[in-house]
Amino acid sequence: MKKISLSIGVFLMILFAACKDQKESKEEPVRASSEESQDITELSDSPRHHEWIDLEQDGRTLKAFVVYPEKKEKAKPVLVIHENRGLNDWARVFADKLAEKGYLVIAPDLISNTVPGKELTSDMDSPDEARTAIYRLDPEQVTKDLDACYDYIRKDPAGTGEVAVVGFCWGGSQTFRYATHNPEITSAHVFYGTAPEADSLLAKIETPVYGYYGGNDNRVNSTLERTKAQMDSLGKAFEYEIYESAGHAFMRSGHEANGEPGNKKAHDQAWDRMLKFLK
Repeated sequence: MKKISLSIGVFLMILFAACKDQKESKEEPVRASSEESQDITELSDSPRHHEWIDLEQDGRTLKAFVVYPEKKEKAKPVLVIHENRGLNDWARVFADKLAEKGYLVIAPDLISNTVPGKELTSDMDSPDEARTAIYRLDPEQVTKDLDACYDYIRKDPAGTGEVAVVGFCWGGSQTFRYATHNPEITSAHVFYGTAPEADSLLAKIETPVYGYYGGNDNRVNSTLERTKAQMDSLGKAFEYEIYESAGHAFMRSGHEANGEPGNKKAHDQAWDRMLKFLK
């Protein structure tokens, strides 16, 4: 009888220890990926001034990330529109690197305070949750948010008041669309984004549009001939480059330390091309 009781006691002790280990393993913090760690380190090590600003929009607080370059002269402002993952760390790194080149940059978090309890993209549980929030946005709200950011950065005394727009993926499409709305922007830089289809919208564009596309991204590239023909027929400037062996989102992928060679090459070439046209 004692032998049976001892066996049961040992069994319960083993079971308790296993449950304890399982509970502890579930409570371990989620570790950042190597790419996220790289982005966080770059942001932390940047010597440039970063700040978050609040813009009140129809009873909602729109959050935007602003980066100031280190230079004596006034800087040209650039409005950066994030991809469908929201304003993640990579998007903020891009803003910082653009400021490193001498530009005053504002990057709005267009899903900030659009989901209850989620002030920023970084509060989302996953990139999928951010995407869901992105595609639920009202296009008119997006336009108002971009107008608010445009007005803010245009009036910043550290800037020249001449604002260019750069966007990626979903943000690339929004950049093309915003060019049909705001004739005052100096140039629009569309990274792997599509254009509005209506001639009536494209006819409103008053600024050069520059496109940057990966060769392995036929979903987007299959629309380019139509867009180019429309823009040409309307007398609008649309120049684009397709980077062979690069995929969609090559600016983000090519930034990663272990990025594919084709994406890395496209990333570097597109950077150079964008900087040339921003001038």
